Amino acid sequence: MTICVLGLALSLPTVFHLLYKNAERVTGQWDGASEISLFLKKDMSEPRVQVLINKLALYNDIDSVTYISSHQALEEFKEMSSFSKALNYLDENPLPAVLVVVPTKEAMNSAGSKLLVAKLEREQGIDLVRVDVDWIEKLQAILTLMVDIVIAIAVLLLISVLLIVSNTIRLNILNQRDEIEVLKLVGATNSFIQLPYLYIGAWYGLLGGAVAWLLTFVMVTWLQDGVMSLMGLYQLQFKVSLLTFDEVVILLGVATFLAFIASYISVKQYLVKIEPK
Repeated sequence: MTICVLGLALSLPTVFHLLYKNAERVTGQWDGASEISLFLKKDMSEPRVQVLINKLALYNDIDSVTYISSHQALEEFKEMSSFSKALNYLDENPLPAVLVVVPTKEAMNSAGSKLLVAKLEREQGIDLVRVDVDWIEKLQAILTLMVDIVIAIAVLLLISVLLIVSNTIRLNILNQRDEIEVLKLVGATNSFIQLPYLYIGAWYGLLGGAVAWLLTFVMVTWLQDGVMSLMGLYQLQFKVSLLTFDEVVILLGVATFLAFIASYISVKQYLVKIEPK
């Protein structure tokens, strides 16, 4: 029961760590998928549009420029909406021509996009520059808050690991009080008597860490299909990342170390109080 409780306590911060790691990878893909839409003025002629496209192609932070005429925009809007019949009664096309700008990899972030937008807004013939970077910043702020929450929960759960192992070792010491008194009567030192309890505590931590890894693996594998379906809706190529070998070693090492420290504290506190009568 102690090992299972330790496994549950350690699995929660481990799952939160994986959640943050995968969420960070998703936001990285969203940063790379950002595009800038340049809505051109209605009275802009085709030759001026071509001159603007050639000028934008010289930008170091622009990877490609795609031109969508007002006629193409109207046809796409008809296909995507249910107002195709109503649009046929319009006297003129209300939609402007659009240039879709894809930044380079170096500019595919919030700061780079803002700098590029500032330069594009100064170009002649552009009526409106549109890029969805605000939601990326909000998402990054949420991730930062998530990190703080994960750290707080992890600290509380690691403290609970210390308390669980310490209390378990204390009960073992009290249950074996008679044997400890006999050992002290025949000359055993506290250092000699405490070794088995330290080993027991370390094994509790190691096995609890193994249970935590198993629970994390099962939980992430169970959620993987749902996550893949969700990412498919956003047309993102994404594979759920599991714990790496180094992360598993760190999990087992931290669990073993914490349990060893907890057992050491418990032994030092209660073993010295037991003296033969």
